[in-house]
Amino acid sequence: MAGPLRTAINVFRKEVLENIRDRRTILSAFLLVPLMGPVMFALMTAFIVDRVVGEADEQLRLPVIGAEHAPNLLAFAAENDAEIVKLDIDVETARGLVRRGDEHLVLVIPPEIGEQLRAGESAELELINDSSNNKAQRHVSRARNFLNAYAGKVGRLRLLARGIDPGVIDPFEVRTFDVATPSGRAVALLGMLTYFLLFSLLMGGLYLAIDVTAGERERGSLESLLAMPVSRAALVFGKVAATAVFMVAALCVTLTALIVCVQFLPLYKLGMSTNFSVLVAVKIAAVMLPMSVLGASLFFVVGSFTRSYREAQTWIGLVLAVPTLPIVFAGIANVRATTPLMAVPSMSQHLIATNLLRGDAVDPMHVAVSVLSTLTIGIALLWFATWLYKREKVLG
Repeated sequence: MAGPLRTAINVFRKEVLENIRDRRTILSAFLLVPLMGPVMFALMTAFIVDRVVGEADEQLRLPVIGAEHAPNLLAFAAENDAEIVKLDIDVETARGLVRRGDEHLVLVIPPEIGEQLRAGESAELELINDSSNNKAQRHVSRARNFLNAYAGKVGRLRLLARGIDPGVIDPFEVRTFDVATPSGRAVALLGMLTYFLLFSLLMGGLYLAIDVTAGERERGSLESLLAMPVSRAALVFGKVAATAVFMVAALCVTLTALIVCVQFLPLYKLGMSTNFSVLVAVKIAAVMLPMSVLGASLFFVVGSFTRSYREAQTWIGLVLAVPTLPIVFAGIANVRATTPLMAVPSMSQHLIATNLLRGDAVDPMHVAVSVLSTLTIGIALLWFATWLYKREKVLG
């Protein structure tokens, strides 16, 4: 065992040193994704927070046609912080304004509304809007809310005028109690952090994995390397170990950058706080470490089937989607951590990391199943890569 182990260590040292000397690889592995990714994420999140806060404080602009027909309605709208803009145009012109995006919405009040309300009849209002304009939907929703509130107020006054207690139409009142903690609410915004972490981990070893497989075959150095009197298993172990080390290094760089960037996010404006401390980052790194073995072995297997550096880049680029898709699915479907799901690599790491960010307790059984499952698949891929390199076809 001493001979193969010494060989694997020598191969590991050689690949690490050669990769460090390659400035292009270092730039892509430790700067472009691990550093720029967190910075872009922080800037994007800060922009979203400022936009949400700005829109919440923004006064509702309410263009109205026929404002003189319902002064009480407009007075109620003004009390609800709406800016009334009286328009002296026809309905078709108003629809054109909304269609072109010149106005988010236009409220049309018919001339007969006063008579209908006095007669106790139902009046019809027209709210012109464009459902394809996402930016306008928040304004439309606010307008609908105050219109419904005014309709409820008028309905209760009608009941009182008839000597009926308005409470008969409100059999109960619903009160909501939010059990989410400030850090738990922040997870809804920061939940995709694990996607950046996994992606940067994989990118950290991407170019090294290509270089030690397809790159060596393309340069013609693979044949002389395999002709040496050393164990091919030791060669594979050393190369995979070097790739995994660079993946772990990229993960650590990303975590460090995220710790710094997240501290500058104005989450307090939304009543949120972050639980992303150094201790939490260390725990997340420990949970994700097995993915370096799986990712390095997976890249090595894919690189073993390719014949050129460019071909390997194409195939490994496609393979990158395999471990990241479960995270996207978990985020969209709002999946919660269960023991069976811990057997799915990347999804299990995402769910555990999300619980850590939320400040919830993590089930030790979940961690054990996640680590065991990921390592098992990674070791199986490593064995397969070793088997591939023992075949003579690997030189073809």
